[in-house]
Amino acid sequence: MKPILSSSLRVAALFVLSTGVALAEDGGGAASWAPIGAGLAIGLAVLGGGLGQGKTASAALEGMARNPQAAGSLLTPMIIGLALIESLVLLGFIIANGLAK
Repeated sequence: MKPILSSSLRVAALFVLSTGVALAEDGGGAASWAPIGAGLAIGLAVLGGGLGQGKTASAALEGMARNPQAAGSLLTPMIIGLALIESLVLLGFIIANGLAK
């Protein structure tokens, strides 16, 4: 099995198995799993943000290398895209902090 598929299945299994604890009505067990959920949430947000920013910068730099005259017109959308990706990571951080409390 491919490593990415295997990792995806493991993460999916972890979420499926921990859903019962997260949705418990008594509240006794949910508090102990909240920091783990928060850690997973911020970890996935940072992982996705890092991959997205890397792909954005790579594509922009490749475009600039192929056509140096377009560097000025590619720089602004790249920076706006990086800022939007970073804002999603910060939103994930804020949500993870809310889960941990």
